Amino acid sequence: MGENVSRDPATAARRARFGKLPERVRFEDMAEEVEATPGAGGNAYQPEGAWKYYSCLALDLGL
Repeated sequence: MGENVSRDPATAARRARFGKLPERVRFEDMAEEVEATPGAGGNAYQPEGAWKYYSCLALDLGL
C-alpha cells in the first residue's frame, strides 16, 4: 500500500498528529508489585456491619 497524498490541510494535520501508533508499553511498566499485609486495605470481616451488604431476592421482593 502506498502513501495517499492529500492536499486537504485538515487531512494533512490529522495524518501528522495520528499517522502512527504510539510506542509499545512494556508489561513491566504496566504492572506494579506491592507486598500485601494481612488485614490491610480495610477488607477484614466485620460481623456488625455485615447486614448492610446482605442481598436476597426474596427479601428484596418482600416475600
